[in-house]
Amino acid sequence: MREAIIAGASAILLGTIASFAAGGASMKITSSAFQQGGNIPSKFSCDGPNTSPPLQISGAPAEAKSLALIVDDPDAPSGLFTHWVVWNISPQTTTIAEGSTPKGVQGTNDFGKSGYGGPCPPSGTHRYNFKVFALDRELDLPSGAKRSQLDTAMKGHVVAQGELMGRYARKK
Repeated sequence: MREAIIAGASAILLGTIASFAAGGASMKITSSAFQQGGNIPSKFSCDGPNTSPPLQISGAPAEAKSLALIVDDPDAPSGLFTHWVVWNISPQTTTIAEGSTPKGVQGTNDFGKSGYGGPCPPSGTHRYNFKVFALDRELDLPSGAKRSQLDTAMKGHVVAQGELMGRYARKK
């Protein structure tokens, strides 16, 4: 039953995010540290130094005024768990170096902190979604805002998006 509720909530969230995009334009987000659907190395998790992985972004449309980055875990026992939120990133940003934060405004993740919080699943293998959104404006959100506030502010302003999914399981 719990899995069905989580799956339903994830489907609703994915539908909401998909509805943000006007015209369905797509961007690409990749990492040299792991492939789409591949395993995230432990150095980018709570089992290692908890460093953010290197990310490459391409395909931001000319009309983009800013980018937003969200990293989340849809498999968390409590439902969607947010690991990183940053917005008002320059749309010219194509690389986020390992261990760095893109220039922009940082929100509060679900660990209650600002910045990147790596994968740290309580059990099993979880999926981690690295999502980039191109927006038609900069967002008027204060530093430290939560994911729900970012989602609300982005609604109707996403002109393109991309997603990279990696998997992680804790070492026993």
